[in-house]
Amino acid sequence: MPDPMNPAASGHHVRLGSNSGQPMTRRDGAAKVTGTATYAADNRPEGLVHAVFAGASIARGRVTFLDVAAARAHPGVIEIMTPDNRPPLHVNPDEKFHAFAWRTEALQDDTVRYAGQPIAVVIADTLEAATEGARLLAPLYASDPARIGFDQGTRYDPPAVGIGAEADFAKGDLAAGLSAAAQVTETRITTPLQYHNAMEPHAIVAEWTEDRLTLDTPNQAIVMSRNAFAQYFDIPAENVTLRSPYLGGGFGSKAIIVGPQLLAILAARMVQRPVKLVLRRDQMFGPVQHRGATQQVVRLGMEATGRLTALDHHATASTSSFDDFIEPAANASHNLYASPSIRTRHTGVRIDTGTPGSMRAPGEASGSAALECAMDEAAEALGLDPLEFRLRNYAETDPASGKRFSAKALRDCYAQAAARFGWADRPLAPGQMRDEDGLLVGWGMGTCLFPAPMFPARARAVLRADGTAVVETAGADMGQGAWTALAQIAADGVGLPIDKVVFHSGSSDQPDGGVAGGSAHTASAGGALHAAGGDAIRQLAEIAAADPDSPLFGTGNTGVTARDGRLYRSDDDSRSDSYSDIMVRAGLTELTGTGSGARDPANEERRAMFSHGAVFAEVKIDPELFQIRVTRMVGAFAAGRIINPHLATSQLTGGMIWGLSFALHEEGVHDLRTGRAMNADLAGYHVPVNADAPSVEAILVDETDPYVNALGIKGVGEIGITGTVGAIANAVWHATGKRVSSFPIHIDALMG
Repeated sequence: MPDPMNPAASGHHVRLGSNSGQPMTRRDGAAKVTGTATYAADNRPEGLVHAVFAGASIARGRVTFLDVAAARAHPGVIEIMTPDNRPPLHVNPDEKFHAFAWRTEALQDDTVRYAGQPIAVVIADTLEAATEGARLLAPLYASDPARIGFDQGTRYDPPAVGIGAEADFAKGDLAAGLSAAAQVTETRITTPLQYHNAMEPHAIVAEWTEDRLTLDTPNQAIVMSRNAFAQYFDIPAENVTLRSPYLGGGFGSKAIIVGPQLLAILAARMVQRPVKLVLRRDQMFGPVQHRGATQQVVRLGMEATGRLTALDHHATASTSSFDDFIEPAANASHNLYASPSIRTRHTGVRIDTGTPGSMRAPGEASGSAALECAMDEAAEALGLDPLEFRLRNYAETDPASGKRFSAKALRDCYAQAAARFGWADRPLAPGQMRDEDGLLVGWGMGTCLFPAPMFPARARAVLRADGTAVVETAGADMGQGAWTALAQIAADGVGLPIDKVVFHSGSSDQPDGGVAGGSAHTASAGGALHAAGGDAIRQLAEIAAADPDSPLFGTGNTGVTARDGRLYRSDDDSRSDSYSDIMVRAGLTELTGTGSGARDPANEERRAMFSHGAVFAEVKIDPELFQIRVTRMVGAFAAGRIINPHLATSQLTGGMIWGLSFALHEEGVHDLRTGRAMNADLAGYHVPVNADAPSVEAILVDETDPYVNALGIKGVGEIGITGTVGAIANAVWHATGKRVSSFPIHIDALMG
């Protein structure tokens, strides 16, 4: 008997109603454009004071002196928190007590592990006083030489990469595959440190009321983080309220608890007043994770026909001196191209930076950049069109596991994007195209792939006798449109028009909506919301079937369908009853359903589950100055059922623009002597603006996936990056004949 709270357990594809599939505008849009949306830093509880942390100016060593007296003497300063007087934590900040716990810095001692690390916190009546107090601390250090870059770091073999993924993988006989190859190519790619720079920096407002803690902080995993905060401070989880209705961008950085959050909570406990701590832009370059740098080598063995015989991908990635998060770059080669032998390996390098973490498409972004450049180089060596070469190595089953795909419309993605772009007119040799102004023109492509995971999630749906519903899940809208897409799914779950549904999200007192990460949130929280609505409808149907006054009396196993606030007998549309009438006769003012989002374990065991896509890019390059402009990008993506085409297209184009940023702009630069970030602002750390992306088009390719989950939903948030970086690099080669070996692509790489 299927679990009525979890339709995915039946293994059947659920039919959604008229709300899903519609390009509805964002429900939170009006609040954001009118300024009424309340972000974390907008909260001002009574008695609020401000905290600012002082960051270390060295990368390694220890703090030997802080002029606490001078800072405390400044007007407006209330208290100085240092390792000597910091209130206790129940959990050591260096303890990794669950998979999403990083070792972090919370003034546990005087050790400095990277430049910018918090070494003290100043609490004051005003932000200005706290800032000046932090300056007056004038720290002294016993410093050791900074270890920055691959040459200065310590190499080691990591036990795992990413969040618990395998560090090494092998299938088939790689040596035999390389030996049997008619041709072998080797591609070397370097990618830099990349730092999180969401529009909204990390911020927190913390308030204690005896042993109860209220937090306003942007967060992508609300209930999981609430539970972790409770562990750090040894209070029951129900004593923590975490509110995060609006996020100004997350991209992975706001799913993990970081040191500055703990410091703000400790400061609030110390002074017994609400405390606000907001990171400056330069403080985003250290304590709140980043994408680690990589050095990658991809070797491909090919038959003369163009079929792969071997794929070897070795990635070396940077991490901090004190924790392990290795960018799982080589794992991007597991699931895309058919090869009888595949080997992937990872090496870690410890350097003096903050610990890396999940950054939009972790592993896949940097790994696919190397893989797609390698595929283009191999196609050139064989004299094949890059698209033709990829089609000759099209994987009908998952190359790593051998499983059948739950669905795969990648051929359609190739065909539709290539046709829209005009790929058939591309000359095979590089340097053959120029525009009317004499600029070099190049066309390149890349294949996109991203997993389709699901996280545990719960939801609640309340039908009310007035014909409306309230649906709730502790989800996170960080700009992707969750408030809208999840509300559409929830409305279909309860069989009501969306304007009859009140959607609540973003608070830890709601059912756990899971993690808004891994491009899994719509599937996870959406599945729970739809199941909760189904549970409420099931209860309502049972009431109607047992009520002699209902037109649905005796329906029993015949079943009903729910739409527009009425239940209809499945085999006789003329027999129906409104929700309101059913509840009023039963003496009910409301009826509550609960549900969970889950995937059929049998499907997960038998099927490989991914979103797929293809990106085609055009670049124009000045032949004398070698300035690079991306003038056109066209991507086509197959990601199962699309709940809101408008929002999905926005996510996909945003991902492609992030890929452009990876290819041409983003690069964290550190002083090799001090370890300090040298471009810790948006003037020096470049991200693209509108002028950098004049034409970006995303095509939604129809795909039905009956196995990925009950709703057939896959993610679209990260896949747009994965093929775009390589597509741009390949276009640069096609324009100039010069292969890229490092990102971002600098002018000097094209000179000479």
